[in-house]
Amino acid sequence: MDILSPKGFLQVGGVVLVLLGLIGLFALNSPNGVFWLDTPENVAHIVLGVVALIAAFCFPEGVNKWLTVLVGLFALLTSVWGFFVSPGFLTANLENPADNILHLVVAVWALWAGFKAK
Repeated sequence: MDILSPKGFLQVGGVVLVLLGLIGLFALNSPNGVFWLDTPENVAHIVLGVVALIAAFCFPEGVNKWLTVLVGLFALLTSVWGFFVSPGFLTANLENPADNILHLVVAVWALWAGFKAK
């Protein structure tokens, strides 16, 4: 699997998001940890992960390419918002710099995979 392809990004990213959401619901409930994921963030991660997995296996490559680019732009917006605008974005808490760095990494990965696609 090529994790730098849109399908690979959606597959790996989808699994990671579902696991992150489930772990966040049951294990990462301390605001003092490196990452603190509140319930709305965890639910969003699970839903986005499931959607990514469905897209990876059901949508054609052209759709996956632009979906991956859209995810990259949203992750970039979330990162920039958390760094420079406010520690809250929609219902997510972005007060921890690790959250913003992680969103930035996801943005670079998604945009690379989306624009690298043939």
